[in-house]
Amino acid sequence: MSASLSVLLHALRVPARGIAVVLTALALMLTLSATVAPATADAAQKSAQKSTQMTAAQKKMAQKKKAKRAAYRRNKPIRVAVKVAANQKGDPYRYGSAGPHAFDCSGLTYYSFRKAGFSRIPRTSGAQAGFTKRISRGQLKRGDFVFFHRGGSVYHVGIYGGRNKHGKRFIIHAPYGNRTVERAPIWTDSWFAGTVRHRL
Repeated sequence: MSASLSVLLHALRVPARGIAVVLTALALMLTLSATVAPATADAAQKSAQKSTQMTAAQKKMAQKKKAKRAAYRRNKPIRVAVKVAANQKGDPYRYGSAGPHAFDCSGLTYYSFRKAGFSRIPRTSGAQAGFTKRISRGQLKRGDFVFFHRGGSVYHVGIYGGRNKHGKRFIIHAPYGNRTVERAPIWTDSWFAGTVRHRL
């Protein structure tokens, strides 16, 4: 121990042993501080990374919502066509008619989609099959076309409406005979789907 420190200790009348304890405590505090500081910095860095990741996830979610809203607006004509067709329920079937108070099958699709803005849609079911883009059954959405075929030719068409409470696909169509425009489950497996969404 240096003379100056001895003099100081004597002047302060503090036992040397007490000072040793204080110095040991100070050294321990400095060691803990050196250990805690990097841990605190590491925790802060992780928190910042987590915040950045959350921001990226929020941006991605916002982009998805924006795309969904844009798709909803873009598909408005399809929804209009379905609504027009549904409003014709109860109107009688009449061969060669395309509304406004009687329809054959392709006349209903023609009338509904023309009202929704599809001015170039053909009149007959066969021509409508060529006008639409063929899609798989798994891609079928409300407002798409359902074409019924036999021997390679289309004989009937309806507008896909979704699934009923029993989980069966149904269409809105103008059936043959003395029946009226109705909602009915698809009754056969001989059909394929088409859409005009690519024309929006």
